[in-house]
Amino acid sequence: MIIGIPKEIKSNENRVAITPVGVSALTSRGHKVFVQEGAGLGSMITDDDYFKAGAEMLPTGKDVWTRSEMIIKVKEPLAEEYPFMAGKLIYTYLHLAADEALTRAMVESECVGIAYETIELNGSLPLLAPMSEVAGKLAPQVGAQSLEAARGGSGILLAGVSGVRPANVAIIGAGVSGQCACEIAVGMGAQVTILDVSPGKLRYVHDIHRGRVVTLMSNHGNIAKTVEESDLVIGAVLIHGAKAPKLVTREMLKTMKPKSALVDISVDQGGCVETTRPTTHANPTFVEEGINHYCVANMPGIVPQTSTYALTNSTLSYAIELADLGFEKAVKENPALQKGINICRGKVTYRGVAEAWNMPYEPYQC
Repeated sequence: MIIGIPKEIKSNENRVAITPVGVSALTSRGHKVFVQEGAGLGSMITDDDYFKAGAEMLPTGKDVWTRSEMIIKVKEPLAEEYPFMAGKLIYTYLHLAADEALTRAMVESECVGIAYETIELNGSLPLLAPMSEVAGKLAPQVGAQSLEAARGGSGILLAGVSGVRPANVAIIGAGVSGQCACEIAVGMGAQVTILDVSPGKLRYVHDIHRGRVVTLMSNHGNIAKTVEESDLVIGAVLIHGAKAPKLVTREMLKTMKPKSALVDISVDQGGCVETTRPTTHANPTFVEEGINHYCVANMPGIVPQTSTYALTNSTLSYAIELADLGFEKAVKENPALQKGINICRGKVTYRGVAEAWNMPYEPYQC
């Protein structure tokens, strides 16, 4: 198969979809790999590194797209890439339930779109997990910065000092990103409360932190009270392949102390906060209802060396399956990979995406 790796063009996205080791794994199996010149520089991977691994370097993204059968990316195609999608197999994070324009463009192009975030193995999301881990561990870090007075925050130190209380941090969701955010926030010395609908997850958090974290069932009343008392709120809610529910309302934000901070990790799926709107690393925050919002839609892109390797550790094996077997046979033989199909030749094949945009849903048939 001919595989293309274009340079990511999303604002301040420095990750790349494959490492030289990944290129070598594919070329050693007889596949051709095109990599756009400069695609890896943000992750400290040079063109020479790719060339030595067996890749052929191409000067532009258009060259990579037009000469390849399968495109492997990190983030979703942007509008300038839409004209190149026709008939391609696109393997990347798509988050279509938060992007109607891309959903309709992919349907019209009759491409096949396999989303990292909906590949499901035994109830887990193995390709979403590494980036959820990165985003979760980043959230208290960027939240702490958002509380700094120089950045428009209230000027409270997350850890506090002797004789002065630490910040109150609320984490909504105890999945991978929420648990990672909890780990870092506790390590930074904050007073942490985490909410979830799963008693099992809350029991696990309570046990591993030996009671140092307040665990609460997630419901409207508990969320409202916890948000009101918090200096930093971290939204970490996920529903597989669908829009995130709006659990934190505008009215709740009005009860927070002025210049408190909010980080919505769920922004890729539309956000779990009513006031969320996507931002970029170039301009990461905005103020709504007096609260400093951090809603960057590609948080792991700010730590690309870690993120690129963490991501490709998980995505490569599925890429090899697709290349070795071809799309139809690969998804027939691997039910986990089949669940990643969101768009297939003019049809929306993932229920959460179809429901998000009131489009016909047609499950993929092997």
